[in-house]
Amino acid sequence: MTLERFYVMITTMLKKLFTKYEHYLSPGALIGGFVWDNFTLQRIDLWLENLVILTYLFITGASILFLNAHSGGKFRNKFSDKFVKLIPLFLQFAFGGLFSAFVIFYTKSADIWTSWPFLLVLAGLLLGNELFRERYKRFVFQLSIYFVALFSYSIFAVPVFVGQIGAWVFILSGFLSLALIVAFVFIISRFLPVEILQNKRLITYSIGGIYLLFNIFYFTNIMPPAPLALKEGGVYHYVERLETGDYFVRYESPPWYLFFKDYNPIVHLTPNQPVYVYGAIFAPTKLNTKIVHRWAYYNERRGEWIVTDKLGYQIFGGRDGGYRGYTYKSNTTPGKWRVDIITERGQVLGRMKFDVTSVESPPDLKVDLK
Repeated sequence: MTLERFYVMITTMLKKLFTKYEHYLSPGALIGGFVWDNFTLQRIDLWLENLVILTYLFITGASILFLNAHSGGKFRNKFSDKFVKLIPLFLQFAFGGLFSAFVIFYTKSADIWTSWPFLLVLAGLLLGNELFRERYKRFVFQLSIYFVALFSYSIFAVPVFVGQIGAWVFILSGFLSLALIVAFVFIISRFLPVEILQNKRLITYSIGGIYLLFNIFYFTNIMPPAPLALKEGGVYHYVERLETGDYFVRYESPPWYLFFKDYNPIVHLTPNQPVYVYGAIFAPTKLNTKIVHRWAYYNERRGEWIVTDKLGYQIFGGRDGGYRGYTYKSNTTPGKWRVDIITERGQVLGRMKFDVTSVESPPDLKVDLK
């Protein structure tokens, strides 16, 4: 058997296997890629994580440019005519990688009960990636999804670069994303001036609608406060920062069915005993900001949460396990309580709910170091 015949036999066999198992390979690759990203993408301020995302953005941009330039009669030869058929697969792979990374990073920054609409959009783009294969051939759809990716990345990349978070940083992220997509459309217009002109209004409405939706998510505090992330939190009977830098805590053991918690959500307090809420919040290196614990109790008669205190402290970025801090409150009346760990703007990083029960003698407590 000659080498050429062997090559033809192998490639033919691989094509048959791919065609037969294509419907299983694509979802499997999506799940495998998501699991892989979940273990490998840890900190958004590290150069390797940014390099991975920037590589995905480059692949999507280059694929969109090549696909549309080829359809406009550019870069045509025997190789490109065959290669262009694979471009939608490259787009599917790159967009899948991008939205896998975004779901991971934004989920780390989110409280699911307040940020679920935004997370649902990102998850929909990730899970719908398989269904978008044919739509990736449509120019306006390509640009729209690419703008979502650019904006999603800018939202947590710009704060890392400037070392601050806040409304003006988000606005800067939005303007940067708009500038990049406008420049990208301008480059494509060099190859497809007629198609750009014909779709100008649709492109404007699509990009403008996405920009408006992201602003609504942000200014209604639905969007997670990326790149901040709550690494750890708990409700304790006592918290103290030691000279070693560790935090000493006393707490009630949770029941067996709450094995995933390291504190009991039912807090048994003696008269005048305070209750402490502890949190460790990750922030990128050089990013310093203020965190607020918003204490509230549930008024059974009125059927609503009543805010009693807003206690804040400064955090400093760079620590893998997060910057640690706590607040406490005395004279907590029996009943349902919750503490939202929020930014100064009110974006929720995490929420801890607990019930306060009054007792005459203190319960058995365990001790730990954080």
